[in-house]
Amino acid sequence: MAPSAHERAFVSSVLQEDLDEADDTPASIEVRRLAIVSAHHGERLDRALAQQVPEFSRSYLQQLVAAGAVCVNHQILRKPSLRVKVGDCIELEMRPTQESQAFRAENIALDVIYEDPHLMVVNKPAGLVVHPAPGNWSGTLLNALLGRDASAAQVPRAGIVHRLDKDTSGLMVVARTRAAMDVLVRMIGMRQVHRNYLAIAQGRWQGPAEREENAAIGRDPRNRLRMAVVDLTRQAGKTARTDLCLVEQGPAHCLVRCTLHTGRTHQIRVHMAHIGLPLVGDVLYGGTPDLGLSRQALHAFHLRFDHPVEGRPLSFDACLPPDMQSALRAAGLQGM
Repeated sequence: MAPSAHERAFVSSVLQEDLDEADDTPASIEVRRLAIVSAHHGERLDRALAQQVPEFSRSYLQQLVAAGAVCVNHQILRKPSLRVKVGDCIELEMRPTQESQAFRAENIALDVIYEDPHLMVVNKPAGLVVHPAPGNWSGTLLNALLGRDASAAQVPRAGIVHRLDKDTSGLMVVARTRAAMDVLVRMIGMRQVHRNYLAIAQGRWQGPAEREENAAIGRDPRNRLRMAVVDLTRQAGKTARTDLCLVEQGPAHCLVRCTLHTGRTHQIRVHMAHIGLPLVGDVLYGGTPDLGLSRQALHAFHLRFDHPVEGRPLSFDACLPPDMQSALRAAGLQGM
């Protein structure tokens, strides 16, 4: 329902500010004054705000409500579920939140091993989070990409098309244009981007040197922080396939090459734990800190795909980082 002429006039009067009044509001805070019209009568506060301030997400507005940045009829309210009424006057302080400021440029060094106008390939170190999220709103690969090239802000997620876990090192392809990104996303979905990893596992390999682990993965019902192999007839999950190949057997550890055919969360870590070979340092999935490693011993060493614009084949390799090389020596392994 469109607002009536009376309602529009009321909104205008509420929004009219006294320009002669001194404003001591910090420069980072913008105050919006709104009025609830009949079209939003009875709606939740957060939903009504999202309708009237469409340039901001509903989750961001919920954060502002919870932070006490929203007044309804001059009273601070902290419940997004509150129902509003026609004629309610709202004052909204557009305070920056960690999430709203996450997509900013930061001066973080990157190991770029290939770059052209359409894409780049980076060798991500262990410990670098790929994308801002709760607990890691800054210092991420996305922030580094924005800091390295301002034009990355014009590409969704600064061109990130796939991820590595925080403590997994290795190769990632990043789009530099929207056209390249669209093609790369489609190629990943069609399994046309080939990714190979090296893992140091605890325990001795059993059986043939090559095996295919074809086991669905879903959220672990006993621990929501973990993923697990699940039975799709009884639990939610997605099919997952990893090809595993023994590279070298040591006295108490083994070096394994892992080839992804799907890209499920923690896929290699879950599949390796499922066959009784948890990764060194992967405490979430049964591994223990060992061989001088406190992070999971997993490195994306090989990346192969056709150029998304030019069509030519591209292939990249990244040596094991120093911490995994030291771990190999401590395990009595030579490596590839």
